[in-house]
Amino acid sequence: MERIKARTLSGFMELLPADQAKMERFMEVLRNTYSLYGFTALDTPVIEAAEVLLAKGGGDTEKQIYRFTKGDTDLAMRFDLTVPLAKYVAINYANLSFPFRRYQIGKVYRGERAQRGRFREFYQADIDIIGDGKLDIINEAEIPSVIYRTFSRLGLSKFVIRVNNRKILNGFYAMLGLSERSGDIMRTVDKLDKIGAEKVKALLMGEEIALSEADADEILKFIAITGSNAEVLAALEGYRGRNEVFDAGLEELSAVVAYLPEFGVPEANFAVDLTIARGLDYYTGTVYETLMVEHPEIGSICSGGRYDNLAGYYTDKALPGVGISIGVTRLFYVLQEQGLLSDEIVAAPAEVLVIPMTDDIAYAVKTATILRDAGIRTQLYTEKKKFKARMSYASKLGFPYTVLIGEDEMAEGVVALKDMTSGEQVKLPAEEAAAIIRSAMEKKAKAAVIKE
Repeated sequence: MERIKARTLSGFMELLPADQAKMERFMEVLRNTYSLYGFTALDTPVIEAAEVLLAKGGGDTEKQIYRFTKGDTDLAMRFDLTVPLAKYVAINYANLSFPFRRYQIGKVYRGERAQRGRFREFYQADIDIIGDGKLDIINEAEIPSVIYRTFSRLGLSKFVIRVNNRKILNGFYAMLGLSERSGDIMRTVDKLDKIGAEKVKALLMGEEIALSEADADEILKFIAITGSNAEVLAALEGYRGRNEVFDAGLEELSAVVAYLPEFGVPEANFAVDLTIARGLDYYTGTVYETLMVEHPEIGSICSGGRYDNLAGYYTDKALPGVGISIGVTRLFYVLQEQGLLSDEIVAAPAEVLVIPMTDDIAYAVKTATILRDAGIRTQLYTEKKKFKARMSYASKLGFPYTVLIGEDEMAEGVVALKDMTSGEQVKLPAEEAAAIIRSAMEKKAKAAVIKE
């Protein structure tokens, strides 16, 4: 039989068991934080009808989507979790209570060029709030607080949530008489961090968008407004009264900024940034992007915004929403590469390895059962190998504790508990060993995922 060379496709991530354990802990923090804000878990199919996913993708979506046919059915793999959510809410409208708050952590697929920190298959962690007819601006202000608390719980502090409002941009372009080209302009301006102002200007004046140099300069001048949040808002006041859409966006952005202190978001982690537009056409109001201060080359690790019409292709009901998505795989990759994942995370398959030292393993089985009943993840070692090989196994997999059971322990009705970090070993009843292990693991469970 000819052997096939085993390989993993470019742009797809596979982790070794210890790293997978860290990834699971990472996502556990996300789930717990999202639940803290009243978001409920949801899952949607990986594969949908292509027309459903492409209904309002916009931008480069159709170029990146994985699309195929099965029989005479045109299918596609989801490229994000927001469009399938809109379909889900449209289908289940009668059975949902609004505002509907959901979180979802799942894999999505994009056929883009694989490169450092970017993947073709990757996990996204989304939250969305969907309203019935209306959705108050307070929801758009709450989203940054979820972002802030999530990254803080993960252990990050050096990040900034950049925010803007699409109505401000749409209104500004309307002032210049460029409404029909506003979508193309915003997608181009969204590339500013990647290619710089000169190249953005060249694209704006190129054949596709064809702006005059005066308009291009005016746009670059506008998005270059910087300073504290108060200073940026004050500068925007100078444009008030020239366009109703602009004024509405300014009111919304000002409200979001005003609520942030009440939500516990420090200004050091939040900035009004007029360059933020988001490439997808379905955003209609507040938009967000989150950057790691010391790794700006990675791009946004959490983004999203307000959308009013996304479900319009599936229902005649108005279902406005706001949400964000964390690029879990990308962020995990960067943290792993930089050595920033905490050593405090228990990456072993269990907290304790029970090692019987006699042929009679009944007492060891009973001990493992006692530990599991106490809620401690426990593995029972049953291979007929020498003591050195057994301890080597425990050390290599990183078990925090081992429980050794020989004839003496069986006779005394105790176990020998060994702390694999300190090397300390004590004899005590299994129930007391369980209490010691549980106390130590509770402390480790509070450790940050990221060591900044």
